[in-house]
Amino acid sequence: MKARKLKIPEMLDRLEAFYGPQEPSWPLDPYLFLVWWHCGYPASDATCQRGWDALKSNVGVAPRDLLKKSQAGLAAALKAGGMVPEVRAARLQEIAGRVLNEFGGSLRDSLVGSMRDIRKLLKSFPGIADPGADRILLFGDCAPVAAIPSNCPHVLVRIQGGSEQDYGKTYREAQSLIEAEARPVVMLAHCAEVWIMPGKRRLRILHAP
Repeated sequence: MKARKLKIPEMLDRLEAFYGPQEPSWPLDPYLFLVWWHCGYPASDATCQRGWDALKSNVGVAPRDLLKKSQAGLAAALKAGGMVPEVRAARLQEIAGRVLNEFGGSLRDSLVGSMRDIRKLLKSFPGIADPGADRILLFGDCAPVAAIPSNCPHVLVRIQGGSEQDYGKTYREAQSLIEAEARPVVMLAHCAEVWIMPGKRRLRILHAP
């Protein structure tokens, strides 16, 4: 007898019962997320957090704090987060300058208009593509979008029995599977590990085979 395929909410309920509820470890504010994202390289929760902690302690994370510090001073603080701290320092000052000069100091308040325009704006920042933009929109409480991991868009597609195609098609198929459940979720993957946040209320963790 063929086993019944579990729906996504059912999978999440079972997995959360095993792993317990999860919480985001990154800033939810759109601007602060951009800063946090460039605090580590290669970017991971661990490297970004180390760089973030050092930056907050030694420099600060507000736009004016980042701009008044020399790039060498920023790079020294960012070394705690891993490789190429000089590049990340330059990117942080670019982000801080734009937020102050283009958006009046508040990126969140500037995320208005059509989703197309908002995505375009977010993707104009260094290191942000569709997955990063979706992550910012959902966790920043800007829009209930399905955020798929940049390094693992195939996980849910594979679990649901779909076929992997090129990156763009696989990414869109994963979003379609989520949206079909009528529950906005975010997926942030690390190899076989995926974090999912249904309805912007809580995170659940999903391990893929």
